[in-house]
Amino acid sequence: MSAKQKIAVIGAGLMGHGIAQVFAVGGHHVTVYDAYQPALESLSTRIAANLRGLGLPEDAAGKVRGEGDLEKAVFDADVVIEAAPEKLELKRSIFADLVSLAPREAILASNTSVIPITDIADGLETGDRILGTHWWNPPFLVPLVEVVGTVGTAPGVVAAMIDLLASVGKTPVHVKKDVAGFVGNRLQHALWREAIAIVAEGIADARTVDTVVKSSFGRRLAVLGPLENADLVGTDLTLDIHNVVLKHLNREPSPSPYLAELVGSGKLGMKSGEGFRTWSEEEMSTLRARVAQYLRDFKAPD
Repeated sequence: MSAKQKIAVIGAGLMGHGIAQVFAVGGHHVTVYDAYQPALESLSTRIAANLRGLGLPEDAAGKVRGEGDLEKAVFDADVVIEAAPEKLELKRSIFADLVSLAPREAILASNTSVIPITDIADGLETGDRILGTHWWNPPFLVPLVEVVGTVGTAPGVVAAMIDLLASVGKTPVHVKKDVAGFVGNRLQHALWREAIAIVAEGIADARTVDTVVKSSFGRRLAVLGPLENADLVGTDLTLDIHNVVLKHLNREPSPSPYLAELVGSGKLGMKSGEGFRTWSEEEMSTLRARVAQYLRDFKAPD
């Protein structure tokens, strides 16, 4: 592939416009497809606002073009990244179209966060060029992208995607088995499951759980991963701790009834003003701003 490539992004929403921005800043020309015209009309404005917030030149927004026709968006693309809602049948339908509309040599990637890529690619032709690229929100602030192939994905396609992502400043990692949730979300939701269980069992309230995480091991996670930590304290101590605590941890295979009860009663978190906690407009705005500022200011360890 050429140094500067034609990137097509399917979906102009939260993830799609952020992914497009990353490639545009990297010097690539990007076409973003969306059937919802207002999302396309606000595309450049949203990207420009992000760039201003990062102190970057806004001219990169000019490298991104909106397109309401899927065939026109992908007909000459080198790489296509699907960023549609997390619904398997929708993604399969999109990929069925991409297989026929994009050039045969184009790499086709899904930004799914949990759906196995094998399920998306099942039965589709040219599966050798289909893979997953799981970006994290917001894509232009969180460096990680999990690159996931199926047993049918050509190794060269995985390598080419990793090289491309690294060239635009991302931190790509190769997930070697195509499993639900990949690596990051398996780890994240194992923590969430235990956090919800602690609240449901009355061990501590939601605010306390969040405070414990943020004020203890959460502070060192950016510089000390869990397995580095295990090696640091010693695998023997880790084994001793596991012999005591693991049998007490939640391992229900289904979502928590407590969580289902919250959803059933309309307590949907910040979108409804109440979830595990109640939220005022000021609290929500403050938290969102704090997270965004932290991610903008964060300096990766050497």
